[in-house]
Amino acid sequence: MSGIKRSATLALGMAATLAASVAFTSPAMAASSPIEACGGGSYHVIDSKALGSYATIYLLYNGSTNCVVTWKKGSYVGNSAWVRAVVQAYGSPGVVDADYYRYYAGPVKVKAPGKCIMWGGSYGNQWWESPFEHCG
Repeated sequence: MSGIKRSATLALGMAATLAASVAFTSPAMAASSPIEACGGGSYHVIDSKALGSYATIYLLYNGSTNCVVTWKKGSYVGNSAWVRAVVQAYGSPGVVDADYYRYYAGPVKVKAPGKCIMWGGSYGNQWWESPFEHCG
């Protein structure tokens, strides 16, 4: 009988510890701009594509690395919806970030100096992907 009580007490103690750790863990703060999401510094927007009024896909570059962020707009910010960002250097595998995000998908990055890239993203069932472009 004491073995059962000891196991139950141990299980309850572990559950309380887990609940406390969850309660005191706060979610990471969202970036305030696509440039900040990519890491700030020398990133600048070189292209963008609107997905209606839902979101905008941003392509940023810092001289050697391309970064893509799909940024939610207006009343769609803060709701949990399927959002995706993708980038691929020609001849290399693509990099994708997709999930039910509240603010944006990404950043996804590839080092591609002198190479063509494909970039794109989606919000819900709205999606867009470029052909290989921005070469060199």
